[in-house]
Amino acid sequence: MAQFDVRPVTSPDYRRLAQKRLPRFLFEYVDGAANEETTRVANQADLRRLELRQQVMRDVSRIDTSTELLGRQCAIPLATAPVGLAGMMARRAEVQGIRATERAGIPFTLSTMGIASLEEIAAASPNPCWFQLYMLKDRGLVQSLLQRAQSHGVSTLVFTVDLAVTGMRHRDVRNGMVGKGFRPWRARMAALLTRPLWVWNVGLRGKPHDFGNLRGIIDDATDLDAYKKFISAQFDRSVTWADIAWLRTVWDGKIVIKGVLTGNDAVAAADAGADGVVVSNHGGRQLDGVASTISKLPEVVAAVGDRIEVLMDGGVRNGLDVVRAVALGARGVLIGRPWIWAVAARGEQGLVDLLTVFQREIEVAMALMGVNRINELTPDMIQLPG
Repeated sequence: MAQFDVRPVTSPDYRRLAQKRLPRFLFEYVDGAANEETTRVANQADLRRLELRQQVMRDVSRIDTSTELLGRQCAIPLATAPVGLAGMMARRAEVQGIRATERAGIPFTLSTMGIASLEEIAAASPNPCWFQLYMLKDRGLVQSLLQRAQSHGVSTLVFTVDLAVTGMRHRDVRNGMVGKGFRPWRARMAALLTRPLWVWNVGLRGKPHDFGNLRGIIDDATDLDAYKKFISAQFDRSVTWADIAWLRTVWDGKIVIKGVLTGNDAVAAADAGADGVVVSNHGGRQLDGVASTISKLPEVVAAVGDRIEVLMDGGVRNGLDVVRAVALGARGVLIGRPWIWAVAARGEQGLVDLLTVFQREIEVAMALMGVNRINELTPDMIQLPG
């Protein structure tokens, strides 16, 4: 009897389909995290431990899930997180991603290390993306990227600060994603042979596979050793908050600092001129063993929530997780793995469908919690079990 995929609805559904469609080394690059992956697990587990307070007999006839994130009106308090190599997971995944988020009414964040370029993204959507950047040693290259972004209407810069070095991602070694020599090559080739549709649709039809924003600097996106060599050579370990203050002098738009986990660092970001912070541990992909993002969110909100916008990522898999984070003070959340799974599984329409489910989950949760607007979600609506 022929086997058919069930219709995907939730993030785990899309994850299962993505696993069937992607070569193993690519699926595990997205799915995996650092070391023993305890922080990745904690991000989800700690969100699930938070109970929502149900309230009945309230007039919830005018529910509005919309909000404003960094000056942009959004249908729900959600944006996509930047994902490097996204265009290796689906054919021109970044283009499909921004088209889907445009339809869903939320912002799309393009990674510096994306396959599609700023120019390609700008041509795909009437609304500019948010652009994610690292502080590179070559400040001239940084300014060049900022000028390109600005010329395409980008007004929000998401500046990632937790990648001074790359985390120890053991899955990438086991599956041949990184490493030179016969054994890693053999592992990649074996994985590709099991996914002929990916080879045709992405490997062949999805070219070019270079890093669009760094064309001529890093050429081959399929060579992860070249990627790591660039990080080692260009990612600046000496960066301090003074460099963020410098960035403020060369960028007229909004600056969001991504990778903050303490109130003190959030205050430093605000003092350096940031317009917002993202409470983030890089999805557990950097320092394994650090706290989950939802557990650190209240500390950051208490420190700077009255000065700048606070967003959060890490472990968000559905609309209820969005509600939990917003109730604890986040202006909105970012999702990384879920949007990649959806596009890898079902393309642009898959992400539209997943975001539609997110919105409906948020709407239903608000109704059953007795609120009509996003800003009515408050910390007293969240409690620990027991």
